[in-house]
Amino acid sequence: MPRRASLILPHVPLHIIQRGVNRAAIFIGDEDRHHCRRLLREACLENANVVHAFVLMDNHVHLLLTPPRPEALAVAMRAVGQR
Repeated sequence: MPRRASLILPHVPLHIIQRGVNRAAIFIGDEDRHHCRRLLREACLENANVVHAFVLMDNHVHLLLTPPRPEALAVAMRAVGQR
């Protein structure tokens, strides 16, 4: 059964959690974390998402973001995930 779509309102902060497959590690070391941070920064700048806070754990990521329009968040997260 597919997940229900989230309600995303422009200019309202969202807490995003992204986990590895089967909660497996997604970062091996600090270099991986730095790379993810660079990708996140680029994607959020391109889509005008405001990053308030982030935590990069071994097997998941917490983000506090504010999108300027509903589709901006999905576009940015897709760009990070595909790279």
